[in-house]
Amino acid sequence: MNAVETDTRVAVVTGAGSGIGRAVAVELLRAGWSVALAGRRTRTLEETAALAGTAASLAVRTDVSQPDDVAALFAATVERFGRVDLLFNNAGTFGPGGVPVEELSYEAWRHVVDTNLNGAFLCAQAAYRQMKEQTPRGGRIINNGSISAHTPRPHSVAYTATKHALTGLTKSLSLDGRAYGIAVGQIDIGNAATDMTARMQTGALQADGEVRPEPVMDVADVARTVRHMAELPLEANVQFATVLATAMPYVGRG
Repeated sequence: MNAVETDTRVAVVTGAGSGIGRAVAVELLRAGWSVALAGRRTRTLEETAALAGTAASLAVRTDVSQPDDVAALFAATVERFGRVDLLFNNAGTFGPGGVPVEELSYEAWRHVVDTNLNGAFLCAQAAYRQMKEQTPRGGRIINNGSISAHTPRPHSVAYTATKHALTGLTKSLSLDGRAYGIAVGQIDIGNAATDMTARMQTGALQADGEVRPEPVMDVADVARTVRHMAELPLEANVQFATVLATAMPYVGRG
């Protein structure tokens, strides 16, 4: 059991080298958190740390689909910072976008499942084990879902299936964590402006078969929402939050 007590809250952010993960990591660092930055490329993790202008970060090269990498990530975090108060389970991939289900290779399907679902489980399991045993006990896990956890886009079977599965993971972890002061919630995001969504502004395939541009929102608005969820006392929890570009085709999509 780790008995280290610190005044600074400690977060692990996966997929911290770009996009939503980078925005959330920078938001937390600037708010005084210590943050372990996890991702597949050390260089981009170091770039994220530099954006925050603080020394309270740790870059750990991590493939979340690999159990040994995940174990090493949490071991390094606890060794450096003493505990884990938050996991932002963010690492994910859309996979080969626009591929009809009948043409999707098993290898592509498996890559998306390994990253989005198996990776989220492995990180949540490692966080859960640490939070259960540390002193003071408890912590928070926030899973990055998607509006695809509710309404899919065309030709997104692997991504959509994993995001639906994340909702089940969130609910189950939330139930099992009650006894140990572990709060678990999910944020479902739609059209935050990142490299992954750049194509939305030039044209995205719609359910009627047409390709039309879609509005996007500032990723900083997502980061602030995650920070709000993260800084609640453990007696309170945002179970599910949906943050999306106001005018995007979601409610009534298709």
